[in-house]
Amino acid sequence: MADAVLIAAHGSRDESGISEFWEFAESWQRLRPDRLQAAGFLEFARPTIREACDDLVNRGAKRIAVVPAMLMAAGHVKNDVPSEIQEARERHPNIAFVMARPLDIHPGVLTLCHARYRATLAECTPVPDEKTLLLLVGRGTSDPDANANVARVARFLWESYRAGWASVAFAGLAEPNVDAALTVCRRMGFERIVVQPYFLFDGILVKRIRETAERHAELDATVEIVTVPHLRTDPLLVQAFEDRAHEAIHGSPNMNCDVCKYRVRLVGRESDLNAPQVGHHYGSRARDDHDHDSTRRPRGRTLHNVPDPIGHPWDERLLRRLQLSN
Repeated sequence: MADAVLIAAHGSRDESGISEFWEFAESWQRLRPDRLQAAGFLEFARPTIREACDDLVNRGAKRIAVVPAMLMAAGHVKNDVPSEIQEARERHPNIAFVMARPLDIHPGVLTLCHARYRATLAECTPVPDEKTLLLLVGRGTSDPDANANVARVARFLWESYRAGWASVAFAGLAEPNVDAALTVCRRMGFERIVVQPYFLFDGILVKRIRETAERHAELDATVEIVTVPHLRTDPLLVQAFEDRAHEAIHGSPNMNCDVCKYRVRLVGRESDLNAPQVGHHYGSRARDDHDHDSTRRPRGRTLHNVPDPIGHPWDERLLRRLQLSN
């Protein structure tokens, strides 16, 4: 069966955003040059998802994995893209279609956020972590599930950055907006506020976030306001999407543990990877069990042979194939 990947993007009126998307798509194709791939947009750009799908069928695809090039599962992922897939099934009844889940919270993306954050602060005057506030800015939707995931990402990053505080804001359709959030954050007494857009590619909203941060920096000289670049093309991002495509085509045997600190190497929690499985109630149980020495701790079972997306051999393969750098 000829497998293919269809990247379903939203589209943008901003030319730089479209350009960054195509750079990403080309990088992904270089990772898997043996596989059919196409990309289409929901709106604002061509080709459309319909056109890209028909192109893959004409090129011989028999099974198409539709991968949303979107961070969170909101209306576009839950309704618009599935609608496009259903229409494609009706046009091509002999073709198998599977839909991959969005990135949501992927350990590779968290690591990429960390890299962007640290690279930005490396160019600034040193400020203690505890005197730094992180303001993570998401897209913002009418879906509370997607908005809540932005808050989850902020929590993961807060712990890995060891910042003094973390908050969230949204660029549209959800509150607080960036202007309101920065107004509050400036009053909290931190020396530095780091604004980090949680966006894949450039666009009108990303530019608006930067402009708002610059305006607040001019209004208040008592606090430094720094903006981190958005995610954009990177080997970590490409591999994260490849992971989603692979599990859609081949199935994933894992339970919901994408960001389990025992299964993957999370930034700031590296020492917990593959830790022995030892119940924390063992001590109290042992005191009630006269056949065991309560002072002896069990060895437990170490989680060997568990896939680790971060630090796995694919890192070197990506750097070699994509010829990109962090």
